[in-house]
Amino acid sequence: MLERPPKSKTPEDLDASKIVFTSDIQDLNSEYPYWDKVKYIQTKDGLNNESLWFALKFLRRLNKTDLKFGKYKFSFTMTDEMFELLHYFDMNIGGSLTGEHLIPSENKNAYLVSSIMEEAIASSQMEGAATTRKVAKDMLRKSEKPQNKGQQMILNNYLTINRIKEIANTDFSIQQLLEIHRSMTENTLDNEADAGKIREHDNILVMDGITGDIAHTPPHYEELEKLLADLEFFFNKNGKAFIHPIIKGIIVHFMLAYFHPFVDGNGRTARSLFYWYMLKNGYWLVEYMSISRIIYKTKKMYEKSFLYTEYDDNDLTYFVLYNLRTMKKAFAELKLYLKRKTEENSSILLLANIKNINPRQAQIIKIVQEKPNSCFLVKEIENRFSVGNQTARTDLYGLVELGYLSEIQINKRKTAFIKSKEFDAKILNFS
Repeated sequence: MLERPPKSKTPEDLDASKIVFTSDIQDLNSEYPYWDKVKYIQTKDGLNNESLWFALKFLRRLNKTDLKFGKYKFSFTMTDEMFELLHYFDMNIGGSLTGEHLIPSENKNAYLVSSIMEEAIASSQMEGAATTRKVAKDMLRKSEKPQNKGQQMILNNYLTINRIKEIANTDFSIQQLLEIHRSMTENTLDNEADAGKIREHDNILVMDGITGDIAHTPPHYEELEKLLADLEFFFNKNGKAFIHPIIKGIIVHFMLAYFHPFVDGNGRTARSLFYWYMLKNGYWLVEYMSISRIIYKTKKMYEKSFLYTEYDDNDLTYFVLYNLRTMKKAFAELKLYLKRKTEENSSILLLANIKNINPRQAQIIKIVQEKPNSCFLVKEIENRFSVGNQTARTDLYGLVELGYLSEIQINKRKTAFIKSKEFDAKILNFS
């Protein structure tokens, strides 16, 4: 069980006051450690670890911003690392021009579709969707009917993210929150009546994924109307104190999870609100970043950042820092992904020199080269390249006419396209 930090027994711990402004304390505070690390630090001059903790707490209080939702008080403290990361993101993922050089214009739609799929899969896997990325991506690309609850969760997440893109510039409202939750949880809850409905009881506990103990008891259900109204105001309006939009979006994410207004699906819904807030405030490159995939890889730290916040006087700094660091990793992954795709596209450009084929058809040929057992449906080509039905059909039948693909009948209504018998010989002749 995570240990709660000590509480000072006096208004100002005398030992702590002697060291609070020293460079050692300021250096230690730069990474914003929680008590579980501070209590093991070897201190100079025999200073006990509780005094060290009180010194850190005193330093943090000097620069904190207070927030209130309902009767619950929260705060956060700006650190040098946070300022540095926010500047980095403002320079790279926000604004109308920044970041555009990263995404090749001819592949924007395909990259966007792929990233939204990745985000939907990872966010759902965090909530227990038991399926592989490959199976999930095939389902989404081919628009197949979900075969189980996990696949339904992923499809719901994918459709909801696309819906949020459409409403990104509108104000947040409790009614839209209910619609998002309904879309996110349809056909996945034990009681379907709970989809898009604020809970009306307190028979709900949030478990610590690390220990299995009770980690959080959400607010009483009768408080939710006031709490959500405060969240709506916080989302749509700027208060007297400026809060950077990225930090505000992260706080929105935390608050919905903390309030836990729904019987289930709170985590998925909370992460979708962050996505919405970022798009609303001009951070369009977030569309191409699978932040949930990084969270999924570091799920224990994600859960700990919630616990650190609640156990340390609702200090949101832990959760904010975790999410900013996660965003930086997601952006680094995006750059690596784009670099790899650029290298792949160089070989596709060679294929594009084949007479009478377009760049999309060249990519289809490349896929067949790498995965000879590929089986394409028209719907899959529509989703993969974000094109219309007629364009997808023209691309596939064009490759059939050129001898690269063969058409097979799956059933009376569905046709698929596979590698032709002449494919290898045609590629060999081209090269």
